[in-house]
Amino acid sequence: MRVHLDQHWKTWLLQLPESGMGYQRVDVSLADGRELKDVPVFNAEEVELPDEFAHARIKDLRLHAA
Repeated sequence: MRVHLDQHWKTWLLQLPESGMGYQRVDVSLADGRELKDVPVFNAEEVELPDEFAHARIKDLRLHAA
């Protein structure tokens, strides 16, 4: 499920390099302590999360180290 990111994350992601044309690969830390690795973010606006994580609060994003 694609989830729209808060403006804070959009601004931050726009300062970072793309992983490919129009997307970045990130690691996501959620407020409840769970982490997701190598998650796509499209156009620095929408993160692709599994449905069960769609309503979780994002605590941190980091560029995924290849």
